[in-house]
Amino acid sequence: MPHLGSTVHLRALAAAALRPRPAHAPRPVTPAERVVIVSASIGAGHDGAAHELERRLTAAGVAVDRYDLLDLLPARLGRAVCDAYHRMLVRAPWVYQRVYTRTERAGGGGPLARALLRTAEHRLRAVLPADTGAVVSTYPGASRVLGRLRLTGRLDVPVFTYLTDFSVHPLWVAEGVDVHLAAHAVPAAQARALGARDVRVGGPVADPRFRPAGPGRRRAARARFGLPADAPLALLVAGSWGVGPVRQVALELRDCGAAVPVVVCGRNEALAERLRADGIEHTHGWVDDMPGLMHAADVLVQNAGGLTSLEALAAGLPVASYRCIPGHGLTNAAALDEAGVAAWIRDPAELGDVLADLIDGPRGLLQREAGRALFAAAGAGPADEIARACRASGPPPEGPGPGRPASPPVERAGRAPGVASAPRGSRPAVRRLAACAAVACALWAGAVGTAVATTGSGSGVIHAIGHTLDLDDDAHPGGPHQEEHHS
Repeated sequence: MPHLGSTVHLRALAAAALRPRPAHAPRPVTPAERVVIVSASIGAGHDGAAHELERRLTAAGVAVDRYDLLDLLPARLGRAVCDAYHRMLVRAPWVYQRVYTRTERAGGGGPLARALLRTAEHRLRAVLPADTGAVVSTYPGASRVLGRLRLTGRLDVPVFTYLTDFSVHPLWVAEGVDVHLAAHAVPAAQARALGARDVRVGGPVADPRFRPAGPGRRRAARARFGLPADAPLALLVAGSWGVGPVRQVALELRDCGAAVPVVVCGRNEALAERLRADGIEHTHGWVDDMPGLMHAADVLVQNAGGLTSLEALAAGLPVASYRCIPGHGLTNAAALDEAGVAAWIRDPAELGDVLADLIDGPRGLLQREAGRALFAAAGAGPADEIARACRASGPPPEGPGPGRPASPPVERAGRAPGVASAPRGSRPAVRRLAACAAVACALWAGAVGTAVATTGSGSGVIHAIGHTLDLDDDAHPGGPHQEEHHS
């Protein structure tokens, strides 16, 4: 099967870039009562936040459409990017740390990332309904695409970025985005320091099923999952992909004696089998009832600091960050610790004592209070801000920050709401082809570098490239680009 550098795939890229674009008939002007949310199915956190925002906006009477940015990249490049990121985390996490640090110092992505994201601009603009009143991003790449559409006058409705992480990488702050919504003052301050002009603390979003449980619900949850009725339980999670040193942490939890480990491996069935072979009795793969499992547990141990941490806080569960994955795992742990809502355990020798304090000691009481305060202060939350801007059919009421110009005004007369006419001199098909080809070559080169670092022979390199970047195989059972639910 051809890999990304093959002539077969280059022909597919050429066809995707040069395919004639259908002409769009003028759409009738209708009242702006629709929000479009753009996420990305890289893991489950970005989609989880998008799903909860959709639920809240729908309950408020706003129509919502959702799109996956990866599906809007041409020639199925989105899946290649997702697969490459997944394999980098699993096989060469040090590479991800280097990339994360370099882009953090540079203040964002380089020319390759910009070229890749620009291939999605036309497609994203084309799918926006006529009555769109606001657009929301829950993924940094989507924010970059939307911000550029806003700056170049091709989008004339407010653009929001909902910051799903507690730490803010420069890629999150895109020029052209009207409002950045943060869950807490700590990420809000980071976003402002990176140049975001209008940052609002809207509070976290979490499924309403994540709420504190009384003794009766706790006993029922333990019985349902076959867990010990009285022993302290440490719920160990590692995202929907089950990445990081999960096996090592599970064994350390068992050996420290502070709590019985209950491990969720997500879609990583190989990890679940290894843990069961190690004697970790309470090991789960994909879990549909995460609220119930949190109700059964006494403390959450996590390594990425994403949506699962906020859900645990909503459920009244103390959170500990331990042996975090590189990049955003480490920065999220630091930000959660700074905010006082999660303990960051840096020394393995402290694992047992910190967990005991979180389960039965004063530290756990303080964290539960901080979690309750975080959600109590949110009120209607970020969905309320978005709905107000949508119904106003114009820019958000709060103006830009000092010294920062507003997005350029766009004349809307005679056009459908939300989608401005394309500027003169639009990029021709040949330039789209060049951008796609450049991205394809760079992805191929990146795959070679990662494969060389993580395999021991030339044949291993070829196998890694073919297995990672084979874009002609539609069947990836259990792969990372399936529709993700939260685990």
